[in-house]
Amino acid sequence: MTTLDRPARGNHGKRPTRIPFPTVDEVSRHCLQDREPETVHIEIHLTARLDATRLTHAFTDALHHHPRILMREAPRHWYSSRYEWELTKTADVPPVSFPAPTPNALHEARTRSLADAPPLTASPPIRLEAVEDPGTGNTVLFVTINHTALDGPACLRVIATAAELYAGRDNSPPPTTPPLLSPRPPQPPPSPWSRPARVSAGTPDPRPGNGLVVTELSVPRRPKGAPYTVNDQLMVATARTIADWNEEHGTHHTRRPLRVTMPVDDRPRDTTMPIGNGTRLVEVALTPAELEKDTPALLRLTATRTATLKSQPRPQLGHGAALLTSPYAPVAWRAAATRALRTVAAPWTSTTLLSNIGRVPYPLDFGDGGKARAVWFSAPARMPRGLTFTTASTAGRLHLALRWSRTLLGPGDGARLRDLFEQHLHATQEEAP
Repeated sequence: MTTLDRPARGNHGKRPTRIPFPTVDEVSRHCLQDREPETVHIEIHLTARLDATRLTHAFTDALHHHPRILMREAPRHWYSSRYEWELTKTADVPPVSFPAPTPNALHEARTRSLADAPPLTASPPIRLEAVEDPGTGNTVLFVTINHTALDGPACLRVIATAAELYAGRDNSPPPTTPPLLSPRPPQPPPSPWSRPARVSAGTPDPRPGNGLVVTELSVPRRPKGAPYTVNDQLMVATARTIADWNEEHGTHHTRRPLRVTMPVDDRPRDTTMPIGNGTRLVEVALTPAELEKDTPALLRLTATRTATLKSQPRPQLGHGAALLTSPYAPVAWRAAATRALRTVAAPWTSTTLLSNIGRVPYPLDFGDGGKARAVWFSAPARMPRGLTFTTASTAGRLHLALRWSRTLLGPGDGARLRDLFEQHLHATQEEAP
């Protein structure tokens, strides 16, 4: 890519502070595609209507409370060894907008969030749209993030600060108790060298980009003192959903192990939370034989496997990515090498991704503007993985977003996968007395 055509100087002729791209940012930057933008979509449904002027001021002030979000990609030479972020004092472009109300306003906002990534060359790489729900008249916040710059949990921290500034109320997260981890030794997972199952193709959509379906479910119940977490229940439901989908489509790789990528986030949720891409990725592997175990046994197996993975120190994207991003050569050369390796390694990419945000840790209370009654996230779904599951719980309900690459699946396929997921998630909970 050529040098970016804009001045390198900030306010008053002083050069802005620069920060080298961390590993996650650099790998993402290497592999950007216009066909499938690397966006994270966040959708927050409020119980009342926000005032436009107050929201704009509150969100702008929140950005200054978390100045690491006020950044853009710095200009560079072809021989530069790093991509760098350039911190800015103010936003280059207005980050908040208010689309005109239409009968299809929510659908149109979701479409923009999947298709249009905020540019990395303008600070901040985040966009907030306040949309009027045509059904209730209440405000729905659509936040779109360029995933090269930051992730969903970090962005949610900024929104919580905006809510606090808007309402003048504390939006700090309540204290949490770490879940009990099973002391049982984990069973050996499948070999990391075995090729994982792929999600079988459904009815692809000729349009480029991603498709999305969101739904609201009950949070699955667990017996008191259960040795597994809701995250483990979601993991089992995800794996069995893919296994059933592949079985329905009669593909030849149904007997391969399933590998589900799971982000792990150890950051604090208060105002000290580092802003950026702060999660590390682990892969939970389950064989077809393990998926046929009875549900309680599969849940216990999954719990020990996920607990072990969470406890092991590991670079965010693994040791290989850390090596690839070492500044041993110009960044443009490393970008070409990374893209080539990504193509070669595509058959070993995990089957799918399950990103469980968990219980949304902030009240997201905007005072007279209402509080959050539902929060959806969706993670990018580029090929070769082509399908992601993202969950969060708010107000005692589980909010699921299925996002897929249109080169793999169509809207009807997304609806079928949603139904399978609901069925398998329900099967993981304790029987009603």
